[in-house]
Amino acid sequence: SWQQAVTKVNNLNTIAVLVFHINYYVSVVLKVLQGEPLQASDKFSFDLPPITSANDWQQLVAKTLTEAELFAAEIEKLDEAKLLVDFANPQYGNYYRNISGVIEHVHYHLGQISLIHKIINATEANHKS
Repeated sequence: SWQQAVTKVNNLNTIAVLVFHINYYVSVVLKVLQGEPLQASDKFSFDLPPITSANDWQQLVAKTLTEAELFAAEIEKLDEAKLLVDFANPQYGNYYRNISGVIEHVHYHLGQISLIHKIINATEANHKS
């Protein structure tokens, strides 16, 4: 639920913040794959606009899923030789490093989301009993 997505557990990020954070980097790399310049700053990667309703949460999830599909489609179109080419700037490594880095980053945070969700569910179950 959207309420669970914004529930704070101890000093951890909320599920909503983590979804936003994951998609921030997917979106950045997607834009480069689509031929746009690299424009990103780590300091903005946790700047989630307020989620105050189910609609807000559904919009964030829909945007995330849409951009994940576009990201996958762009990777499928990528010529294999491009994987070894510098990604926007040599300091950021090559395309392979950035694509695999985003995939690893997503998996890492999905694990966090899963654990936070379990904590929230357990807490809610304890309050009901």
